[in-house]
Amino acid sequence: MTHAVLRWCRRWGALLALLALAASAAAEDDAGAIFLRGVDAYRSGDFEASSQAFESLVDSGIQNGRLFYNLGNAYLKQDRLGYAVLWYERALRLMPHDPDLRFNYEYALSLTRDERSKPAFPLARILFFWNFLLSPRQVQWIAVALNAAFWMVLIFRQALGFRRMKTLIFGLMMLAAVAGLTAAYNAYEAVWLREGVILADEAPVRSGLTEQATELFRLHAGAKVRIDQEKADHYRIRYSEEKIGWIQKADVGAI
Repeated sequence: MTHAVLRWCRRWGALLALLALAASAAAEDDAGAIFLRGVDAYRSGDFEASSQAFESLVDSGIQNGRLFYNLGNAYLKQDRLGYAVLWYERALRLMPHDPDLRFNYEYALSLTRDERSKPAFPLARILFFWNFLLSPRQVQWIAVALNAAFWMVLIFRQALGFRRMKTLIFGLMMLAAVAGLTAAYNAYEAVWLREGVILADEAPVRSGLTEQATELFRLHAGAKVRIDQEKADHYRIRYSEEKIGWIQKADVGAI
């Protein structure tokens, strides 16, 4: 009985594995076909169809900087500035050094109506410059690599009885600690310090959650905000230290 079960498992297990691989390949083929359809629509000037094709890939769970970049381009061609900036922002988190993305992003920002808010702590950009030059994923890998190097050198020193590697070990320990703390902060920021982009051409920001609440100011498509709170169908957003209020969720895209 046991041998029969094993033979069945080997026979049908192999078949099931092949079917799973075939399904995965078919899914990849479908995704590739949709992507090419979006590219063809973009080249032919049907930018709405192009953005719809690319968004369907995002809805299927694909997270790719190049895909987000193409979505930004398709929305920019439709003059939907808020959506263009949103997808460029999302793409920048995955490929922050891409020159074409940077150029198109800056161009899109130049079309926005609201004056750009200044960073609250410009000194932080100087002291922690590496965190603004690298993506969060790159910081994570650097932290892992530095920690691995530290432990390897420490074990190597202990195994061979060397006594002249204290400076190297101390330096690796400090670098690993800095990279690890930076990665931890990025993880905290991704969860608790949310940012968004105004999608609507013009969106009122109010003192409360109802239409009767006082309108404090207005923001326009492409303005970048920080999301402080979330209640029902509203966000409490912060555009600057002076400009804080409630806005409808439909008017904001969370990055």
